[in-house]
Amino acid sequence: MNELLANGPGLGAWLSLAGLLFCIGTYGLLTRKNLVAVLCSLELMANAVNINLVAFSRFHGDELGQVFALFSIALTVAEVAVGLAIIILVYRQRQGIEIHELTDLRG
Repeated sequence: MNELLANGPGLGAWLSLAGLLFCIGTYGLLTRKNLVAVLCSLELMANAVNINLVAFSRFHGDELGQVFALFSIALTVAEVAVGLAIIILVYRQRQGIEIHELTDLRG
Protein backbone atom coordinates (compact mmCIF):
# COMPACT_ATOMS: atom_id res chain seq x y z
CA MET A 1 0.00 0.00 0.00
CA ASN A 2 2.82 2.42 0.81
CA GLU A 3 4.42 1.85 -2.62
CA LEU A 4 1.15 2.92 -4.24
CA LEU A 5 0.98 6.11 -2.19
CA ALA A 6 4.61 6.99 -2.94
CA ASN A 7 4.15 6.78 -6.73
CA GLY A 8 1.47 9.44 -7.16
CA PRO A 9 1.25 13.13 -6.39
CA GLY A 10 1.25 14.08 -2.73
CA LEU A 11 -1.65 15.25 -0.64
CA GLY A 12 -0.54 18.86 -0.98
CA ALA A 13 -0.85 18.69 -4.76
CA TRP A 14 -4.42 17.40 -4.56
CA LEU A 15 -5.38 20.01 -1.96
CA SER A 16 -3.83 22.75 -4.09
CA LEU A 17 -5.80 21.58 -7.12
CA ALA A 18 -9.02 21.49 -5.10
CA GLY A 19 -8.33 24.93 -3.65
CA LEU A 20 -7.68 26.36 -7.11
CA LEU A 21 -10.90 24.85 -8.48
CA PHE A 22 -12.87 26.16 -5.51
CA CYS A 23 -11.44 29.67 -5.97
CA ILE A 24 -12.28 29.62 -9.69
CA GLY A 25 -15.81 28.48 -8.85
CA THR A 26 -16.19 31.21 -6.24
CA TYR A 27 -14.98 33.85 -8.69
CA GLY A 28 -17.45 32.60 -11.30
CA LEU A 29 -20.25 32.57 -8.76
CA LEU A 30 -19.62 36.17 -7.73
CA THR A 31 -19.01 37.67 -11.17
CA ARG A 32 -21.34 35.89 -13.60
CA LYS A 33 -24.76 37.26 -14.48
CA ASN A 34 -26.04 34.25 -16.41
CA LEU A 35 -27.85 31.58 -14.37
CA VAL A 36 -26.28 28.72 -16.33
CA ALA A 37 -22.78 30.08 -15.65
CA VAL A 38 -23.64 30.40 -11.95
CA LEU A 39 -24.83 26.79 -11.92
CA CYS A 40 -21.58 25.68 -13.59
CA SER A 41 -19.58 27.59 -10.97
CA LEU A 42 -21.47 25.81 -8.20
CA GLU A 43 -20.71 22.50 -9.89
CA LEU A 44 -17.02 23.38 -10.01
CA MET A 45 -17.03 24.16 -6.30
CA ALA A 46 -18.76 20.85 -5.53
CA ASN A 47 -16.14 18.99 -7.57
CA ALA A 48 -13.39 20.67 -5.56
CA VAL A 49 -14.99 19.34 -2.38
CA ASN A 50 -15.16 15.85 -3.92
CA ILE A 51 -11.45 16.01 -4.78
CA ASN A 52 -10.72 16.82 -1.13
CA LEU A 53 -12.85 13.91 0.08
CA VAL A 54 -11.16 11.41 -2.24
CA ALA A 55 -7.66 12.76 -1.54
CA PHE A 56 -8.04 12.50 2.22
CA SER A 57 -9.61 9.07 1.83
CA ARG A 58 -6.69 7.86 -0.27
CA PHE A 59 -4.00 9.19 2.02
CA HIS A 60 -5.66 7.95 5.21
CA GLY A 61 -6.15 4.48 3.78
CA ASP A 62 -9.92 4.14 4.20
CA GLU A 63 -12.79 4.22 1.73
CA LEU A 64 -15.22 6.35 3.73
CA GLY A 65 -14.27 9.57 1.94
CA GLN A 66 -14.88 7.94 -1.42
CA VAL A 67 -18.33 6.82 -0.29
CA PHE A 68 -19.10 10.39 0.82
CA ALA A 69 -17.84 11.65 -2.54
CA LEU A 70 -20.24 9.32 -4.37
CA PHE A 71 -23.16 10.55 -2.27
CA SER A 72 -22.05 14.12 -2.89
CA ILE A 73 -21.96 13.51 -6.64
CA ALA A 74 -25.49 12.06 -6.51
CA LEU A 75 -26.74 15.10 -4.57
CA THR A 76 -25.02 17.45 -7.00
CA VAL A 77 -26.68 15.74 -9.95
CA ALA A 78 -30.07 16.19 -8.31
CA GLU A 79 -29.28 19.84 -7.58
CA VAL A 80 -28.30 20.47 -11.19
CA ALA A 81 -31.47 18.80 -12.47
CA VAL A 82 -33.66 20.99 -10.24
CA GLY A 83 -31.60 24.07 -11.06
CA LEU A 84 -31.90 23.51 -14.80
CA ALA A 85 -35.65 22.98 -14.46
CA ILE A 86 -35.94 26.31 -12.64
CA ILE A 87 -33.78 28.01 -15.28
CA ILE A 88 -35.98 26.64 -18.07
CA LEU A 89 -39.13 27.90 -16.32
CA VAL A 90 -37.59 31.34 -15.81
CA TYR A 91 -36.53 31.46 -19.46
CA ARG A 92 -40.04 30.56 -20.61
CA GLN A 93 -41.53 33.40 -18.57
CA ARG A 94 -38.89 36.08 -19.04
CA GLN A 95 -37.19 35.13 -22.36
CA GLY A 96 -33.85 35.59 -20.62
CA ILE A 97 -31.80 34.12 -17.80
CA GLU A 98 -29.86 37.11 -16.55
CA ILE A 99 -29.75 37.37 -12.77
CA HIS A 100 -30.38 41.12 -12.55
CA GLU A 101 -33.70 40.69 -14.40
CA LEU A 102 -35.18 38.39 -11.77
CA THR A 103 -36.64 40.89 -9.34
CA ASP A 104 -40.05 39.17 -9.14
CA LEU A 105 -38.59 36.30 -7.13
CA ARG A 106 -38.07 38.47 -4.04
CA GLY A 107 -40.16 37.60 -0.99
